Amino acid sequence: MTASDPYIVRLREDIGRLARDIGARNVYHYPQLVEAAGLIEQWLREAGYTPARQEYEAKGRLFANIEVEVRGIIAPEEVIIVGAHYDTHRRSPGANDNGSGIAALLALARAFAHETIGRTLRFVAFTNEEKPFLRTRQMGSRVYAARCRERGESVVGMICLETIAYRSEKFGSQHLSLFGLLAPARGNFIALVGNRRSRELLADAAQSFRRNSPVPCETFTLPSNFPGAWSSDHWSFWKEDYPAIMVTDTAPLRYPYYHKSKDTIERLDYGFLAAVTGGLHDVVADLVGKV
Repeated sequence: MTASDPYIVRLREDIGRLARDIGARNVYHYPQLVEAAGLIEQWLREAGYTPARQEYEAKGRLFANIEVEVRGIIAPEEVIIVGAHYDTHRRSPGANDNGSGIAALLALARAFAHETIGRTLRFVAFTNEEKPFLRTRQMGSRVYAARCRERGESVVGMICLETIAYRSEKFGSQHLSLFGLLAPARGNFIALVGNRRSRELLADAAQSFRRNSPVPCETFTLPSNFPGAWSSDHWSFWKEDYPAIMVTDTAPLRYPYYHKSKDTIERLDYGFLAAVTGGLHDVVADLVGKV
């Protein structure tokens, strides 16, 4: 994808609707959270889906995960999930965290809406990833993953899209890189993070991404309780012993506006986001098996 690709226009528009027009959306800004959920449902209906809500109560409010599905025809019992959270941190408008993840999820959902695939593919917009729900049983993805386990569903892979639209070519822009020993010193790559249970999924996704995207890709296998590695929706699937990986620009290790009021639409690199999304399209296609 190039900067002139019209795909970028839709990514920018979707993030703008969420971060600029709606703004902060969470338990502290509940009407805005409800508005964002309705907007995501509208976009998915326009793409040809019939969205389903998984509603639950927390702190005296009603919250909802939003799910759509493309049924597989060869191994429909095997499920690949692509997920991203649509809530934001307190007063942050959340352009990157996590408007970028939701915009990419929507782009992928539109691309696969009418595809014939081998495995079943689900796209899920999760609520309540941020505090005070993070790593609690009221976290939206925790509620969803627990239901998958209760139903005995065979989730063979979950891909979490988390803060994926910031790149810097400046040397030293990638924090905790240990002078390039742990990670590149320039924050110009996308990171795929998994735990030991998810090593095969991580390897397959990285191989596919590197084959199909110009964006450099780094992989990290970390303990499930490692700080940073456990701070998004993939963790909920780790808790249910499902293989899951996080796709991220490393958020606070690179993005200076993380969880701040300045996480706005003009801070993002839409060419980078489009290239990441394009690579993810091929990752998902390889995992579900296009027929």
